[in-house]
Amino acid sequence: MKETDTQAASISFADLPLTPAMLANLDQLEYRSMTPIQAASLPLALAGHDLIAQAKTGSGKTAAFTLPLLARLDPSRLAVQAMVLCPTRELADQVTQEIRRLARCIDNLRVLTLVGGSTLRNQANSLENGVHVVVGTPGRIMDHMERGYLKLDALQTLVLDEADRMLDMGFHDDIAYVAKRCPAQRQTLLFSATYPEGIAQLARQFLRQPQEVKLAEQHAASKIRQRVYEIANDERLEAVAKLLKHYRPLSTLAFCNTKQQCRDLLNVLRHAGIHALTLNGDLEQRERDQVLIQFANNSVSVLVATDVAARGLDIADLEAVINVDVTPDPEIHVHRIGRTGRADREGWAFSLCGPGDKRRLAAIAELGGGTPEVHKLAELPAADEAPLVPPMVTLLMLGGRKDKIRPGDVMGALAGEAGLSREQVGKITVTDQNTYIAVARSVARDTVRKLTAGKVKGKTVKIRAL
Repeated sequence: MKETDTQAASISFADLPLTPAMLANLDQLEYRSMTPIQAASLPLALAGHDLIAQAKTGSGKTAAFTLPLLARLDPSRLAVQAMVLCPTRELADQVTQEIRRLARCIDNLRVLTLVGGSTLRNQANSLENGVHVVVGTPGRIMDHMERGYLKLDALQTLVLDEADRMLDMGFHDDIAYVAKRCPAQRQTLLFSATYPEGIAQLARQFLRQPQEVKLAEQHAASKIRQRVYEIANDERLEAVAKLLKHYRPLSTLAFCNTKQQCRDLLNVLRHAGIHALTLNGDLEQRERDQVLIQFANNSVSVLVATDVAARGLDIADLEAVINVDVTPDPEIHVHRIGRTGRADREGWAFSLCGPGDKRRLAAIAELGGGTPEVHKLAELPAADEAPLVPPMVTLLMLGGRKDKIRPGDVMGALAGEAGLSREQVGKITVTDQNTYIAVARSVARDTVRKLTAGKVKGKTVKIRAL
């Protein structure tokens, strides 16, 4: 694989063959300078080449494949012209949102997410009404193809996003089924964080003379400050609470090796006055969505998860990662800590090391080419006993996209009915059935009272704090 050269980073978006409207939209979205993966891959993809790009989550890869697929689209032709396959529902939702943002300058562009959690019939109706771009998980996309709902005769661009994770999750045959039924004269863009043999095999099967882009650095180590704390095994969970009370990060992802340990840690944190939630495989999709929304909008300080449960998670502004256990796989460790210190922000990565973890730690140091600072837990001063309370509260309002509710309608009601300023309102997330509104903790109760007594879009609404 070719390593990208450093000169690529000096290209600006204005040097690319993009429309003035797209450049103006990028400017509005504050896309000022390209990330390394964008600088290396966009000139090649916009020139029409098939592409294999090695890039991790959070590196700016969504824009690296979205701009080329939008450049090839004919908005006047209401047919599926681009398709993005993703390993998880969460990633598909994030990709859809980003495509919509980047396509704001294109009138009437229709993007549809095809994932589980919504009925096939509703999705089939949307396909029948015509869409330009489809984003989804391989299984659900295959369902629609087999039933004849999803027609790909007009497809120009196929994107395989996080292809290595799709292979890990057993989607090889589904990907092959979909790719074989796409028109031969298409562009295929494959993005993957790692480059196992399975990826090379996929590329040989489905890409035509692909250009290859690999980023030299995996993580900007200087942005992630790693510390290891030596502990006795019986103080592992209490040590997490102690670290959180000392460093007091706004948002922390704590990794456990088992579901039971997630549950145990959750109890310890809640007892210590720390707002925490857990992600595990036992949650229904709706519950999982609610947990992620609350964590992403700063209504919850700590998310406790296993590696499997955290798949597909891409959370901006994550201040800290805690490895409650040192993972036996050094690559998983690198992937875990790479979720903090994104873009130009710094992050903390803490690992709790018991007597039996020393060998694992040595393997990690060998892979990363450096040794993290090692401290004793007793060195930490007495913890600040004030509860670790997140700044926001999430309000759940019944009614969503199906009821034609948009974030602007909600913001209007918050400013008008509840008298809130823009600073008191965080993320507003509208799903098919519900709307989740993050508001400053100090005004949450008052906002629920005023919105219940008032109206949103001329209708009375049911609303409660989560």
